[in-house]
Amino acid sequence: MIAELIDPAILGFILVGVMLFAIFVGFPISFTLIFLGFVFGYLGFGKLVFYLMTLQFSMVMTEQTLAAVPLFVFMGIMMEQAGLMERLFSAFQMMLARVKGSLYYAVLFVSVIFAAATGIVGASVTILGIMAAKSMNRSNYDVKLAAGTITAGGTLGILIPPSIMLVVMGPIMEIPVIDLFAAAIIPGILLASLYAGYTTIRCMINPKLGPVLPEEMRAASMKEVWVEFFLGLVPPAALVFAALGSILFGFATPTEAAGCGAMGALLLSLAYKKLTLSKLQEALVKTLEITALIMVLVAASNFFGAVFARLGTPTLLTEFLLGLEMNKYLILGMIMVMIFLLGWPLEWVPIVMIIVPIILPLVEALGFNLTWFAILVAVNLQTAWLSPPVALSAYFLKGVVPEWDLKDIYYGMMQFMVLQIIGLVLIIIFPKIALWLPTLLYGQ
Repeated sequence: MIAELIDPAILGFILVGVMLFAIFVGFPISFTLIFLGFVFGYLGFGKLVFYLMTLQFSMVMTEQTLAAVPLFVFMGIMMEQAGLMERLFSAFQMMLARVKGSLYYAVLFVSVIFAAATGIVGASVTILGIMAAKSMNRSNYDVKLAAGTITAGGTLGILIPPSIMLVVMGPIMEIPVIDLFAAAIIPGILLASLYAGYTTIRCMINPKLGPVLPEEMRAASMKEVWVEFFLGLVPPAALVFAALGSILFGFATPTEAAGCGAMGALLLSLAYKKLTLSKLQEALVKTLEITALIMVLVAASNFFGAVFARLGTPTLLTEFLLGLEMNKYLILGMIMVMIFLLGWPLEWVPIVMIIVPIILPLVEALGFNLTWFAILVAVNLQTAWLSPPVALSAYFLKGVVPEWDLKDIYYGMMQFMVLQIIGLVLIIIFPKIALWLPTLLYGQ
């Protein structure tokens, strides 16, 4: 047995090194985790790894909260196909046509609503780019600030509930999903407010960055504006707030609310005459693809994390860092920097499912509130979506607005990345930003 020659905890460090190397090389993450977990588990503690694999996969398949994932994904896709976001953006654009920087505000307002409908960043950035870029170009808006607003607004989807990332993070960190939803609302609004405040200041200093809209882009009458606004805003907002409100106030579980939201999105698509058999089939296939990817990865990462914990590496790492007698906020800063750097090459899925379980014992030993820490991770991963050199949001936007230079998109994103870091620091300094609402709703 290898464990007789090498300390199993050391074997765990080797396991993480091999895993990161395999992922960076390009091996499929799910199969890499299963294979490495099985091999290193067998080397570390023998045939017990077979029982551990069966147990972890069974636990994932029977976790009721995760059933909300495909339902929320389907809800977002159907709302996207119904064209509700385009209608809302058009109405908001007409309402603020005489305001400097109005299209920036329209993008941010729509992104908050769309973030509450779908937690898929790629879909959010793509839709916002398609909706807003043409109007921004016609109105001579600054490309850098426009790109930054679209990409930053699109990343709100992984934070503002009902976020798929929070649904997945809850069972992994053993935190009620409703607590995470409540904790994420104010930080999401805080970030959107920082974006809006920044664009306002920039347009006040230099009005050429966001001029008022030309006459041909304005509404003929206020009646037209209000009709468009209510048709575009009320149905999706009512659906989102009904689903989210029923969860927050305890009327329904996340899975039940997701089911009602999915049905509501289907009925809205039918009411707006956007539902066809081909679009329904496309939505179902997309939902299946995204859900299968997430669920297989959840099962694989649970097994990998169980093997890693059984080897004793998290305990060794926790004892080592605690033995250094460093300030706990300094250790927290090191964790945040590590997550930020890992967010460059990796998406949120492997970080939440692999890295977070590894550092969770350390966070618990330091005495941090886990709900608060989960929100820090979510905001941090949002920041990573805008950080070069990978910054997938840039490529999503470039794909739908090819006339914008990638260098300008990067420059615009980095401005908003700084705002996200400011938001992260504020949440660290003032934990009540995340904890006030869940404490108000559910007590201590």
